[in-house]
Amino acid sequence: MKIAYLFFNGQLRGSKKFYSNLIEKQEGDIYCADGGANIAYQLNLIPKEIYGDLDSIKDEIKDFYTKKNVKFIKFNVEKDYTDSELVLNEIEKKYDKIYAIAALGGSIDHELTNINLLNRYSNLIFVSQKEKMFKIEKSYDFSNMKNKKVSFIIFSDKVKNLTLKGFKYEVENLDLIKGETRCVSNIIEKNEARVTLKSGALLCVIK
Repeated sequence: MKIAYLFFNGQLRGSKKFYSNLIEKQEGDIYCADGGANIAYQLNLIPKEIYGDLDSIKDEIKDFYTKKNVKFIKFNVEKDYTDSELVLNEIEKKYDKIYAIAALGGSIDHELTNINLLNRYSNLIFVSQKEKMFKIEKSYDFSNMKNKKVSFIIFSDKVKNLTLKGFKYEVENLDLIKGETRCVSNIIEKNEARVTLKSGALLCVIK
């Protein structure tokens, strides 16, 4: 399985050790969206590529990575996409999973925009020490996650025939529309739990 780590310019939620262990356990290529390079630098990581208009990366860090022969892909300040989406457009088809680090925090407009990227890129996963976020279509199995809190937020206009098994609050063939909050703050009660849906998409948040 090919894995990539994409550093956003948000907040590094959790300890540096957590992220270092994560990347050490599952090796993958490292990419940065502009100021995400500042965070990668804190973790002593050498990115494969750094994308963006380069207005957020610190000068000394840019110089450091230049000396390390890291490739910079520069875009104009006036552009149609965020730096993070520019990276994803380039790398999404090359990897089975792309873990986004420091994708949350900062200004609310950027945070919500980043979360919306999960709806577009099915292999994108937001990860921090306290939470994990990703899109579910069709089905998903939760193994050995007993007592974890899970929320399902409707990503599509409608979700048809949602079924939850192995949770504190189970449902079967439930239809939902965007904006409903019925599936927030559930708890996994079995070692093996499963979510299935006939159509639509969910944002899954695990805490």
